Amino acid sequence: MISIIIPVFNEDDVIAKNILNTIAACGGEFVEIIVVDGGSTDGTVDAALQVGAIVVTSEKGRARQMNYGASVANGEILYFLHADSIPPSHFHVSILNSFNRGRLSGCFRLAFDCNHWFLKANSWFTRFDVNAVRFGDQSLFVSKDVFNKCGRFREDLMIMEDQEIIHRIKRYGRFEVMNDFVVTSARKYLENGVYRMQGIFFLIWALYYFGYPQQHLLRVYKQLIRKHKLG
Repeated sequence: MISIIIPVFNEDDVIAKNILNTIAACGGEFVEIIVVDGGSTDGTVDAALQVGAIVVTSEKGRARQMNYGASVANGEILYFLHADSIPPSHFHVSILNSFNRGRLSGCFRLAFDCNHWFLKANSWFTRFDVNAVRFGDQSLFVSKDVFNKCGRFREDLMIMEDQEIIHRIKRYGRFEVMNDFVVTSARKYLENGVYRMQGIFFLIWALYYFGYPQQHLLRVYKQLIRKHKLG
């Protein structure tokens, strides 16, 4: 079984639609969908329950939420998916085929739900198996065994936790960037300006690799990004 784990916080505008699209992408085959709520104050929980997801609650923080979802998952394969992202058609078959080829972890390429040329160019680079361009928007599958062996997501990281874990996961087996595309929302780019948002992301990425502490990254994130959901 594949367990899909979706961390959420105040996502009632997208969560039901995206869960239904994820179910449809499976072609009606059963997958376990676990929505891990971090204390939403809107209708996120009710919306997820109404479309058949398992909903659990956790302390807020994407790493904490994803780790908790993994701890209650029944699947041998864990598939981490953002609330505003939709996996490709028959994604579960692609994941199982990759797994059966000996890949213990992997992701899809990225596409945005917006035709802006810069976002298309940005997405083009996600076809390469390079850690520097590997982020959670592309989703992530990993065997539960490898996930536990590598130490799970670092809960002390509020930012860049999705990239940091890739370095550790790859120590335990081959990683594959699959040819299909996860379609993710461009809402953050549209709310903040496409070029401005990319500049902010690059700044945070650079600060992280230069060793700046998480509190500094959080401060930059909150000061520069409009409508952010970090606590």
